[in-house]
Amino acid sequence: MIEALKEMFSFEHVKLDAVWQATYETLIMTSVATVFAFVIGVILGLILFLSSRKKGRTNGPVYGATSFVVNLFRAIPFIILIILLMPFTKVLMGTIMGVWGAMPALIIGSAPFYARLAEIALKEIDKGVIEAAESMGIRTLELIYKVLIPESLPALVSGITVTAIMLVGSTAIAGVIGAGGLGSLAYMVGFTRNQPDVTLVATIVILIIVFAIQIIGDSVAKAIDKR
Repeated sequence: MIEALKEMFSFEHVKLDAVWQATYETLIMTSVATVFAFVIGVILGLILFLSSRKKGRTNGPVYGATSFVVNLFRAIPFIILIILLMPFTKVLMGTIMGVWGAMPALIIGSAPFYARLAEIALKEIDKGVIEAAESMGIRTLELIYKVLIPESLPALVSGITVTAIMLVGSTAIAGVIGAGGLGSLAYMVGFTRNQPDVTLVATIVILIIVFAIQIIGDSVAKAIDKR
């Protein structure tokens, strides 16, 4: 036990250039996927929210179809989603390896998750505010960018913070099958080569990234809420 701990905290196998490269790859995967998840998730969330509010021949099927797609991709475990999307990823990105090879799975896996968070955020808006805007004859697009988005923005930021943290974990899973990043460093180098000090360092860096995302997200949400 003592020998194992000594080996873990020796840091003799840790190469800073490899750690920096892996950190950069993780940050790229997380940031790009988060941006796309935010845009797609907000659009899907708005469709779910708006189509659930009004009854009609088209709204019911629109909500049902959108909800089905969102629930479908949310239910697929990420590791399986990567495998299922490999043919699509190969055609779209030209590769199934590396940072960009993991991007379609990261986006498709996180956008539906965030869509539900966006829908919840929109449902928390005071109905009186929405009804007052509609009573003045506001159009749907104006309702979205003048009422729905501004009123729900703190909750939307909190939701994307949760999604970004989830994406950090997803990048680690993707790294195990060749996407690069800290997950790849921890498994391909730390685990397979029996270098626990490398795995420890990769884990510490992942934790730092997660804590940083949480702090930044909370700060932005509070700043918006105080306006």
